[in-house]
Amino acid sequence: MRLPNGFGSVYKLKGNRRNPYMVVLTKGYVRAECNIKREKVILGYYPTKKKALHALADYHENPYDIKTHTITFAELYERWSDEHFKTLKNKSAIRTYTAAFNHSEPLHNMRFKDIRPNHLEKTIEDAKVGQATKSKMKSMYNLIYKYALKYDIIEKNYAELCNSVKIERKNNRIPFSKEEIKNLWNHIDQIPFADMILIGIYTGFRPIELVQLKNENVNLDENFIIGGTKTKAGTNRTVPIRFDIKPLIAKRYNPSNEYLFNDYNMFEHDIVPLTYDKYRGRFKKVMTALDMTHSPHETRHTFITYAKESNINDYLLKKIIGHEIRDVTEKIYTHRTTEELINEANKIIFI
Repeated sequence: MRLPNGFGSVYKLKGNRRNPYMVVLTKGYVRAECNIKREKVILGYYPTKKKALHALADYHENPYDIKTHTITFAELYERWSDEHFKTLKNKSAIRTYTAAFNHSEPLHNMRFKDIRPNHLEKTIEDAKVGQATKSKMKSMYNLIYKYALKYDIIEKNYAELCNSVKIERKNNRIPFSKEEIKNLWNHIDQIPFADMILIGIYTGFRPIELVQLKNENVNLDENFIIGGTKTKAGTNRTVPIRFDIKPLIAKRYNPSNEYLFNDYNMFEHDIVPLTYDKYRGRFKKVMTALDMTHSPHETRHTFITYAKESNINDYLLKKIIGHEIRDVTEKIYTHRTTEELINEANKIIFI
C-alpha cells in the first residue's frame, strides 16, 4: 500500500532487531546547494510493519510534539534541572541532585517514554553509592516524572511504582546531653565556632538556616531573629533569642557584614559568607576537640527534644521551628505574639 505524499514512511532496517520497522516523518525541506533536501524526523521503532503503520496513523489523527515523544532521560533532566534548580536556595542541594543524575548513567540515553520501574530500580540497586545518594536518586526520579506529567511528555508516573528499592532512613539522631552542652559553654572562648553550635541548639535553626542568617534580620533590642528556609511554614519565621545566648549573638552581630556568621578568605584578605560545607567542617573540628560524636542536624533535634521535655506549648514550638500547624483554629484564628514565643523559648531547660 502506497502512503499519501507527506504522510510519512515506514522502513525495515537490516539485521536482527527487536524493533526493525522505523517510522519517519517529513519535518520540512531545506535548500542544499542546487537541490531541495527533505528534513526527516524519526517517529519511532516498532516490532511489525502493522504496528508501525498504526503508530503513523495515530500520529496524524492526534499529532504531538515529536521532540517530547523522543526525548531522552538526560535531555529531560536538563530541562527539569534548569527549572527546578532556580527554586533551590543552597548549592549543596544542587550538588546532591547532580550526583544523583551522574549515578543514573544507565538511564541517560534511554527514551524517557521507554523507561519502566524495573529500569529505575536496577539503576538504584546497582549504583555504587551510599543510602543517602540512593535516596536522592529515587527522590529525583519522582520530581522528574512529575515534571514530565506536567508537560504531557508521559501519561503515567512510573517512579511511584519503584517500590522494590527500600531506602533505609536513619532516624537515630541523638540530642546533645546536658553535660555536653555545659562543655560547649565552657569552651566558647577557646574553640572557634563552639558558640555557633550553641546558637543552633538554643534556636532550633537547621544548619543551612544558620549560615544564611542575615544581620539585617537580627533584632537584639526585641530579642528575635527572622530566618528559616525549606518549607512554607519554615521560611522567614520569627525565632526567639533566649536570654542566655543573646551575648553570643551580640558578639557575632556586625551590620557591616551581610551575614551573621562569616569566614575569612586568606587569599583576598576579606570576610566572606560561611557556606554550609565549611560549617560542616567547622562543626566536625569542634566535635573532635571536645570528643563528641554528633551530626550538624542534631543541634535542631536537641532543641526540639528539650522543648518537649520542658512541656512548652506545642503550637508555639511548631511556630519556632517552622513546622506546619494543621489545627484550623490555631492556624487561622489564633495570633501568637513575638513576646509569647520568647517567653515560651525561655522556659526550655537545657542545662
